[in-house]
Amino acid sequence: MAGRIRQADVEELKQRVNIADVIGDYVTLKSAGVGSMKGLCPFHDERSPSFHVRPTVGYFHCFGCGESGDVYTFVQKMDHLSFTESIERLAQRINFELHYEEGSGKPNESGNRSRILAANTAAAEFFVAQLATPGAAEGRKFLGERGFDKAAAEHFGIGYAPKAWNELRDHLKTKGFTEEEQLQAGLLSQGDKGVYDRFRGRVIWPIRDVTGQTIGFGARKLFDDDQGPKYLNTPETPVYHKQQVLYGLDLAKRDVSKTRRVVVVEGYTDVMAAHLSGVTTAVATCGTSFGVEHIKLIRRIMGDDSGLGEVIFTFDPDAAGQKAAMRAFAEEQRFAAQTFVAVAPEGLDPCDLRLARGEQAVRDLMDAKVPMFEFVIRQMLKNYNLDTVEGRVAALREAAPVVADIRDSALRPGYTRELARLTGVDVSEAQVAVSNAVKASRSKGMQTTSEGARQGYAGPATARPAGAPADIAGEAVAEPEGPRVFELKNDPSTRLERDAMMALIQYPELVGLELAADAVQSAIMDANLATVRDAIGANVNELGGETWLDRIQNDLPHDFKPLVTQLAVAPLPQKNAEQTQSYCRGVVISLIERDLVRRKSELVGRLQRTSVDQGEVSREIQRELLELETKRRSLRED
Repeated sequence: MAGRIRQADVEELKQRVNIADVIGDYVTLKSAGVGSMKGLCPFHDERSPSFHVRPTVGYFHCFGCGESGDVYTFVQKMDHLSFTESIERLAQRINFELHYEEGSGKPNESGNRSRILAANTAAAEFFVAQLATPGAAEGRKFLGERGFDKAAAEHFGIGYAPKAWNELRDHLKTKGFTEEEQLQAGLLSQGDKGVYDRFRGRVIWPIRDVTGQTIGFGARKLFDDDQGPKYLNTPETPVYHKQQVLYGLDLAKRDVSKTRRVVVVEGYTDVMAAHLSGVTTAVATCGTSFGVEHIKLIRRIMGDDSGLGEVIFTFDPDAAGQKAAMRAFAEEQRFAAQTFVAVAPEGLDPCDLRLARGEQAVRDLMDAKVPMFEFVIRQMLKNYNLDTVEGRVAALREAAPVVADIRDSALRPGYTRELARLTGVDVSEAQVAVSNAVKASRSKGMQTTSEGARQGYAGPATARPAGAPADIAGEAVAEPEGPRVFELKNDPSTRLERDAMMALIQYPELVGLELAADAVQSAIMDANLATVRDAIGANVNELGGETWLDRIQNDLPHDFKPLVTQLAVAPLPQKNAEQTQSYCRGVVISLIERDLVRRKSELVGRLQRTSVDQGEVSREIQRELLELETKRRSLRED
């Protein structure tokens, strides 16, 4: 039986993998000072970034929900992996060879996530190869009729599933995948007479996560004798959860992050048409309606914390499209970005629009977007007879809360006048209706629409905990056990102690052994920080190095480990890299100097209490005072 991964490999891999690159696949990170990055937390909802990453230390921490750890912890939590699987996942990422103890091979992975992903990768390669075979003529015809050539198919990894019942199954068996593994991956279905290929006689789209791994498939039927649905997707599996997946996001994420714009279309071919037309931020849901988990995913990739981004929805003008628009509007407040709707002329979706009018028409469609509020109001008013007083009053009553819901209060007067124009009432009547809706919303602590109660983003606002530094405290959610940075006192003395511990943890080599040795001998008034100082002191003779933080953590009580992680990740206040060394040494010197002043005061008091006949004692105290003063001068000269 193969055994555990060699510990030396675990440590070396951790040093080789850049934690910011790994997290950057899931979260758009921005600079938060020298050596520090921040973004929207992937583990809880928040409007402003409280999730910090310190690449040089190799740790992340969210000052809102308390989640923290190293690169292995992050991958485990995000992808629901075991510790071993997270190591293997990262090793595969950089082609790092792992060695296993107590055996010669890898552990038995039957049915686990790694095997499912491997099976999906092998299946995707099989489908792509099949698209070039004679039996896939209908598949190639389908793509060609929609304007997709061979290059487009290759770019999106499009394939074809043969009509045979067991061709994929038998192929994957030759690759070492059991029927049980294929069933767990959703590649096979179970029938009365045994297992068979789930996808048969269909065009296949690989569905990938944000890191580019194939987690499932979408399939479109081609033949009349296919009794299945028009589109058939992978069922829920350990790696595929349709509520958390957006097709095309792996291709779109960089441009989404760069432009802060995302276009949500309704299908696989629409995503392809949009990308090929230059709208490279298009994504689509996979067999489900657009929901909260999709919003969280987009916000993390977009870095949606400033209100400057754009989310554009494309909907068909039919009843189903209008219903989808209302569902999207019900969750609109979860975005900080502005939301828009783009409806193509004559009800054409992006794929048909590209075919009928060219790629420029697809780009023009996005430029012709209208604010979602305006679109929703117009959809609401279609339900009323505005030629009657009763109809106008009822329409005004339903639409007024929508205007009241607009986050940017500067826009409300304009939309109020537009509402009056559309309903045919006096502006004053519309103003009263909107004003009443605003008051009702505030009194309830939420915003409402015709879809029912609609909670403001992430629920009611959470005040920053008392004493939390404004630059590192986010929206508190759940308090972990043990002390936290923002629970420390905010007086000058504690701030000095906190900042000195941060410098010693984050940049020990820049502080230097001599200063670090003096610092860990200095008095710390805050009991929590004093515990951290003692752990640093226990390791000061081996200052710094790749395992520095781990060694400090190992010498701390369990409840104090989150505090050290926070101190390791919190941004230092220096403005550029050139200032880092001078800042770190300066703040540590200030801590040491404070302690020298304290010790001098104690010695002066002792000297004053020493009687005249205790000459030897008096001289010893004076000698110590001289040493202290010499030490202070040397610190200032540095």
